[in-house]
Amino acid sequence: MPYQPIESYGLVGDMHTVALVGLNGSIDWMCVPRFDSPSVFGAILDDDKGGFFRIWPEGEDATQKQFYWPGTNVLVTRCFAEHGAAELIDFMPVVDEEASESASRRQLIRRVTAARGKIEMRMLCRPAFDYARERHAVEPVTGGVLFRSQELALSLKATVPLTIDGSEASARFTLEEGHSAVFVISQLTEEIGEATELDESDAEAAFRETVAYWRQWLRQCRYAGRWREMVERSALALKLMTYAPSGAIVAAPTCSLPEGIGGERNWDYRYTWIRDSAFTIYAFLRLGFRQEAERYMHFVAKLCRECNPDGSLQIMYGIDGRKTLTEEVLDHLAGYRGSRPVRIGNGAYDQLQLDIYGELMDGAYLYNKHGAPISYDLWLSLRAGVDWVCDNWQLKDEGVWETRGGRQHFVYSKLMCWVAVDRGIRLADKRSFPCDRSRWLDVRDRIYNDIMTNGWHEERQAFVQAYDSKTLDAANLMMPLTFFVSPNDPRMLRTLHAMMQPPEKGGLLANSLVYRYHVVDSPDGLAGEEGTFNICTFWLVEALTRAGRFHRPLLEEARLIFERMLGFANHVGLYAEETGSRGEALGNFPQAFTHLALISAAFNLDRALGGQRYDP
Repeated sequence: MPYQPIESYGLVGDMHTVALVGLNGSIDWMCVPRFDSPSVFGAILDDDKGGFFRIWPEGEDATQKQFYWPGTNVLVTRCFAEHGAAELIDFMPVVDEEASESASRRQLIRRVTAARGKIEMRMLCRPAFDYARERHAVEPVTGGVLFRSQELALSLKATVPLTIDGSEASARFTLEEGHSAVFVISQLTEEIGEATELDESDAEAAFRETVAYWRQWLRQCRYAGRWREMVERSALALKLMTYAPSGAIVAAPTCSLPEGIGGERNWDYRYTWIRDSAFTIYAFLRLGFRQEAERYMHFVAKLCRECNPDGSLQIMYGIDGRKTLTEEVLDHLAGYRGSRPVRIGNGAYDQLQLDIYGELMDGAYLYNKHGAPISYDLWLSLRAGVDWVCDNWQLKDEGVWETRGGRQHFVYSKLMCWVAVDRGIRLADKRSFPCDRSRWLDVRDRIYNDIMTNGWHEERQAFVQAYDSKTLDAANLMMPLTFFVSPNDPRMLRTLHAMMQPPEKGGLLANSLVYRYHVVDSPDGLAGEEGTFNICTFWLVEALTRAGRFHRPLLEEARLIFERMLGFANHVGLYAEETGSRGEALGNFPQAFTHLALISAAFNLDRALGGQRYDP
């Protein structure tokens, strides 16, 4: 089965794990029982060995369309053939948001209905346990089959007869108009045991309960601006990427999807990054999802309490807070369209990235201001982090983009060190918390002067990527967003002008999309090229929005770029990490960071344009 484009997938999940469902009706990625568990379906990383679970019309060329049931994370895939049409509904019931793995099982329900005429269908379930490293047996059970490996057992129940062939199960069945077939794949545990025969009415009840759950959750959303549908879809996607037992959010629910086809920029994003903290808290609070912001803040607070003795933190953690994320190469997998190596784990977890303290302190500051007052004990941990920044801000680091080409004095890292100290001072003043104010004030000013002296390139007339560099870096778009400089500061306006030039003229903008930096001019220790970075495009929109308060044409440009960018979402409103030169999705999918930036840009652009939903 040939690889599907990355953008051809929709996402369903239950806040423990997810499944990617292609337009062709195939589930090509699913990890059980949680996001960072080994995959049981992984055809997206190897279409021969990886495993899949597909339902499709037999023997006819069919046209597929896919959409979400409005206001939910229930996915509908419609297949239109000459003599009939079928509707496939995929969803994962939300049993208990905060249940641990041992308290509930993961369950995926697939219901296919003949919407017109008579249609012949096929089903093929071919799991490949532990990233296709572990063999499994298949045995018949009441109403279905059982796939059993050494570490995991999956039950596949169906309302049609199943056939076992080697290590897979299949079915051929004909549906008359209005009739349905249901397939339910479940994780079995010792506590739960084997399920009974499948009742189609139970699937209908689960469908209605799942639709009601998502609609009830989405009612909390306070955004009513011009781009409500895209903002709500981003919120729903972020909720799917939240690990309910801890409140952590994965950067993406996939691993090793390439940033360049055939290249080596393939990483595992099924972890939670400290740098996402400010963006996550801001987005959830702005939209009205206070519980999600609170639970994420509690997760981060727990990490802060368990920081290193000197007050330092890792850049990322497991979704359960674990610290060791050893990187491993899966040589037996071919990689998406031959993109190797396939990596699990992430070796960047022990990198030095100074920027994380700025995002952490900004998140804590925002939560204290718009959420709930932080505790004194959390303040002690945060204060230790600011003190650590005061001692170490002058170090070189690997930078926000986790380069593997050696440490540098990255401007963005210095910027976020400034943010860390600045937000520490603001938080201490707001709550009268004790701290070494005189030292913090002195360090904050020293960092500011250092950036203005060494981060500004007079010849380029722009802030650059690193000291002694001429390369531009889209991360510097965060300067006005963090209030380091005013959005109409001449230096910032010149930086915007430089970035908005095409790449052949040294800029970062192509087709209204933004590259994070020039990989040729700024060697990062990796071979190959990459696409434009979606989050950077939304950062540009927000920087232009803020500058547009003083220069109206920039506000109009911000809207133009934003609305063009909306057109690069996939057919169900999801974004990967990057967009390629042909408009294709690249990198892990969907990416939380991109959707967080979309929400922030939409909120601030809508407010700058006047807040009314429709223009006169």
